Amino acid sequence: MKNLFKKILLGDIKVEEYSTVTTEGEIKERVFLKVLNFTFDISKIHWLLCLDPIVFGIWLKKDENIITINEKTSCSMYFSDSNNADFKSDRRNVVAIIALDYFDKIEETEGTLYLLKLRESKIYHVNFFKTFLLFYKYYKKPKFSFEKYKSLIAAYSYPRRVRVVSFKQDDYFNIFPMDLLGEIPQSGKYVFGLRHTNVALAKIIETKKIVVSEVPYIYKDTIYELGKHHSGAPPSPDSLPFKIKQTENFGFLIPEWADSYKEIQILKTKNLGSHMMLWGEIINEKTLKQPSDNLYHIHFLLYYHQKLKKQDYRVV
Repeated sequence: MKNLFKKILLGDIKVEEYSTVTTEGEIKERVFLKVLNFTFDISKIHWLLCLDPIVFGIWLKKDENIITINEKTSCSMYFSDSNNADFKSDRRNVVAIIALDYFDKIEETEGTLYLLKLRESKIYHVNFFKTFLLFYKYYKKPKFSFEKYKSLIAAYSYPRRVRVVSFKQDDYFNIFPMDLLGEIPQSGKYVFGLRHTNVALAKIIETKKIVVSEVPYIYKDTIYELGKHHSGAPPSPDSLPFKIKQTENFGFLIPEWADSYKEIQILKTKNLGSHMMLWGEIINEKTLKQPSDNLYHIHFLLYYHQKLKKQDYRVV
């Protein structure tokens, strides 16, 4: 009966919490921030940094920071499924809306990183009946509410790129994948959201050093195997199933198949909830080979929505 139900509801699509895809070029989706009467395209300048509560980092340069966002400011994020959408005149492509509250900010000479916390979300990927049935059949579990389900769908209605993070201190070494991170354009800054349960977090904060690598999607299985190192015992370099190389300044270890890496000095930390935000400055970067297509996470409901529109990314 369950298989028949799935066949009627979804066809042959495999149900997962998140779909792992490669974009093979330009990302289709766009994200807009609406603050009072101003609207900004923040597609490439926003990052998901915490999951409980859900907190986004949004970077506004000095020339874009024409208003001050604070506790009294009304903010919303709109997620569009179209790269060609004219948000101001046509909102038919909006698949999710998030209402945001001010959480904090980090001010720099070049601009401000606003930290905004999700207050409520609305999603429009498929009709409400199908959305609720999917939740009830595949996602419902203790302490996981329908509201939480909606908020994660909304947050992952824009592809979140997966990168590999490395750390080393004396004989201690760790390497793991992350999608709660991003480079601040034209600023030399980088932001990370690491879970408090990450075994390397305290050491990273102590030494104020971290390395992030851009990696090809074709190593997906190896990248996910590294995910065990978030909260478990870190590996010895000799036990890794691939060759490694050292970075120039820190001497941290990265996969030999990485396309590039950045060595980052941590400047500030901020507790967001389930995750600790790290704010850093790039002190060295190195391109090792021609950039490849990357691995991204999107929520299954976005992938299903794309599939219905025959505009889906390639699942890897």
